[in-house]
Amino acid sequence: MAVEGKAIDALSQFDLAPALGAVGRSVGFTQSNLYMLISGALIVALMAWGMRHRAVVPGRMQSLAESAYGFIDDMVLAQIGDEGRRFFPFVFTLFMFILFGNMLGLFPYAFTYTSHISMTFVMAMIVFVLITAVAISLHGKKFLGYFFPEGAPIWLAPIIIPVEIVSYLSRPISLSIRLFANMVAGHVMLKVFATFVVMLAGLGAVGPFIAVMPLAINVALVGFEVLVAFLQAYVFAILTCIYLHDAVHLH
Repeated sequence: MAVEGKAIDALSQFDLAPALGAVGRSVGFTQSNLYMLISGALIVALMAWGMRHRAVVPGRMQSLAESAYGFIDDMVLAQIGDEGRRFFPFVFTLFMFILFGNMLGLFPYAFTYTSHISMTFVMAMIVFVLITAVAISLHGKKFLGYFFPEGAPIWLAPIIIPVEIVSYLSRPISLSIRLFANMVAGHVMLKVFATFVVMLAGLGAVGPFIAVMPLAINVALVGFEVLVAFLQAYVFAILTCIYLHDAVHLH
């Protein structure tokens, strides 16, 4: 726990530092990059190891892999329709990458790469560029009609069009800030209450008894953060599906 004097340092956990020693320093390879690679390796291992037998009665790993696959497949079909099947690999990869990044960050001494706005904004921009490219490739000039609903009074165009354009351009901002803010807020709270435990436990004979309360809060926060880690990956994925639905169906 980071305690400097009587102050609590809850933000140092988000500092980037070189990983893999001299090699990492020479190429700017940080612990964020390292945990991205770890997440990718774990996702590949889960799907490859879980589906290696393809048993009729699945084991634990196969059940987990099938559940993840089926969960995203149902989401894509429900939000986009049959046309969305071609986007399944993208949405599935996005969901799993965010989920594993969120979950790994809950382990001691691990790093949450989704707690950096630069990372979440890049993912949001990839989604934004994809939905725009899909809409233009499928609808051509008709894509511009997205910013002025059919049947709306023409005299409202100076109001509706700017509002729709701002709303459309704000998508990557809202996507990235939502994920980033939730991850940062949760980890800050965890570190603050964990530091309270250490500080209160050092107050003498009564210290351990007083420290029980922040310890209990921190245990509850860990459970809450596991839920938030899943929900934020789900929200990012389902909003991506909604945006893809708009791009495919242009409404």
